[in-house]
Amino acid sequence: MYPVAFDELRSRILDYSWSDKLEVREIPAPTRVSPFSVAIEGSVSIRGDELGSGRLILLHNPSGSDAWEGTSRFVAMIRADVDPSMASDPLVGHVAWSWLTDSLTSHCAVFHAEAGTVTSVVSRPFGRLAADPESNHIELRASWTPVLSATEDVDSHLASWSDLCLLSCGISPAPDEIATIPPRRAKLA
Repeated sequence: MYPVAFDELRSRILDYSWSDKLEVREIPAPTRVSPFSVAIEGSVSIRGDELGSGRLILLHNPSGSDAWEGTSRFVAMIRADVDPSMASDPLVGHVAWSWLTDSLTSHCAVFHAEAGTVTSVVSRPFGRLAADPESNHIELRASWTPVLSATEDVDSHLASWSDLCLLSCGISPAPDEIATIPPRRAKLA
């Protein structure tokens, strides 16, 4: 198997055609974790109301990493506002983790050594902050080692991350040409 060049992967990530439901831009990538990296940030909004955001970083070390079990590693973080009932549901962690693994599997992304956490935050303001609205959100932090035999193999991982961003915000990752009903928490114009 011929190793895929990092510059080709970086270009492929930055030139990827994202869903129109997800606004993506390049952000500064970490420089101390690996010799090569690229990072993007995406936000999901409906009618100007941001429902969630995420980051995706591709780390690459041609020498490999025992911890990664490979030469490349995706690191993802997703944060999304959720209904209070979902934030307090004891199964929310299992559900959010399944969004990641199901997305990777549904796009035929080849990966291994996946790891991560799901955090549910329920914030209730008190005292001088009592007038502030309650806040309920989930955060998924995950990493996995992609198997990239060819540059285009990265596409399945990008499509998976896109789906993960949308699913965490309660939006079906249906193709752009199919109209969907916005999630209940989106403000109606």
